[in-house]
Amino acid sequence: MPLLPSTFSKSPRYLFNGHLQTILPSTFRRMPPVTYSRERIITPDHDFLDLDWSKVNSDSLVVLSHGLEGDTHRPYMKGMVQAMNQAGWDALAWNFRSCSGEPNHLLRSYHMGAVEDLDLVVRHALTSGSYKTVYLVGFSMGGNLTLNYLGQWADKVPARVARAAVFSVPCHMKSACLQLAKPANRIYMKRFLRSLHEKLKEKAQRFDLDLTDYEKITTFEEFDDRYTAPMHGFENAADYYERCSSVAHLHRIKVPTLLVNAQNDPFLSKECFPVEQARQNPNFYLEMPEDGGHVGFSENFWKGLYYSERRAVSFLRGTA
Repeated sequence: MPLLPSTFSKSPRYLFNGHLQTILPSTFRRMPPVTYSRERIITPDHDFLDLDWSKVNSDSLVVLSHGLEGDTHRPYMKGMVQAMNQAGWDALAWNFRSCSGEPNHLLRSYHMGAVEDLDLVVRHALTSGSYKTVYLVGFSMGGNLTLNYLGQWADKVPARVARAAVFSVPCHMKSACLQLAKPANRIYMKRFLRSLHEKLKEKAQRFDLDLTDYEKITTFEEFDDRYTAPMHGFENAADYYERCSSVAHLHRIKVPTLLVNAQNDPFLSKECFPVEQARQNPNFYLEMPEDGGHVGFSENFWKGLYYSERRAVSFLRGTA
């Protein structure tokens, strides 16, 4: 029954709600001093993925997956990379297609179920280095992708993948989209849709892509119906959500995996707290702290201390 009591007691008093706990670390966190070495790999469909390495000459590697419209330079990514390096592990932070600062070659981009890209990154790392152990860490969308990989592809995951820790995961996509469509979350929705629009405008110069009345799109469901689903082989948004929500595959996970979702996360619906799945799968651990926001988990903002980083290190080391 891997339902874990959280050791993250409370956020600092000045971060007194889930929105502040989300926005302040994302916007104002001092960038951790991480220097990457970039590598580009080619995908089987002749596209590319840009990988950012931070090595300390370890035989263990942590592969990190960022969130929607994120990249490897986001503060939460560099903070986790730094934490992994300080724990004595190499880190490989990878950029989803179109997220590395250069448009990808194809009409398709990234999506919540693109587990083949994560698998390619993991297998490339295993063949290019002398790693005995690989750990996985994911945030938000990258967390859902990681859970899908470990669940949907449970029998294909390389044996050297030992553990995983994911944070702030919208594992039930349909209800999470409805949650983000609420008026209180309008600021996040507008930001995401604006960023996605910029990438679509670039693609429209190369492909047959209709952007007419894009400004009328106000929710992820509308965006996914019009763009994500047809661009990636889904019938519609409902089909996309059903096939790519990791909550449906948690029972198949064979690798010890920790999911940490804050109860005050403004992005998450009640369906994103899979209590029954944790009770039924001894390899799936669920932790639900009261505080943390979305990809926040600041313990001391001014000192740069984050529970997610401390918790990931302890779990990957084998401490439940």
